[in-house]
Amino acid sequence: MSVTPASQPRRTYRHGDLREALLDAGIEMAREGGPDAVVLREATRRAGVSPNAAYRHFADREALLHAVSDACLGFAADRIEQSVAEVPEGDPVDTARALLRAVGTGYIAFAREEPGLFRTAFSVPDNLQRAAEPAKAGRNGRTPFQLVGFALDALVDAGVLPRERRENAEFLAWATVHGLGMLVIDGPLRGLDDRMIDYATARLLDMVDRGL
Repeated sequence: MSVTPASQPRRTYRHGDLREALLDAGIEMAREGGPDAVVLREATRRAGVSPNAAYRHFADREALLHAVSDACLGFAADRIEQSVAEVPEGDPVDTARALLRAVGTGYIAFAREEPGLFRTAFSVPDNLQRAAEPAKAGRNGRTPFQLVGFALDALVDAGVLPRERRENAEFLAWATVHGLGMLVIDGPLRGLDDRMIDYATARLLDMVDRGL
């Protein structure tokens, strides 16, 4: 995914790099105000080019928003990978269960730390046929959906999750954790303090672990 780091958007472009500059501008707008803030004309202004210059790369606002959404999913994957990397090696059962918790913890952390990017990541009509596309992957080449599957496969390999219950378990785990993320940033839980959100996250992940 050819974008600058999330914390360092580029404001001008070099020759031949206009698409990346427009995408960087779109990511910056998403961070500031979520998907509604992603506007193609404003992206061209931030990139320092005329509005007509954008159409070679993005036919309209929706095209830019789709690309920004994909990039935001990649950033979500990077945040999940950060949590996964903190899981220590040890007993296979303990490690597998910790991996699943790390995926959920990283996912909720991304929603809390980057609410604009989190909203934008899931703002466009999409389906699971595109869930593993490289455009949605993080630096390690895996998408958020693939990371959920990775953790569930580890549970099967460790003998924690019966193989016959593995099929489509991504839907249940992802829907549960995503729901909390949305409630925390846009729903009735957004008024909770950090301590209460941490508590809710831990209890929710306990529930997912026991349910699986």
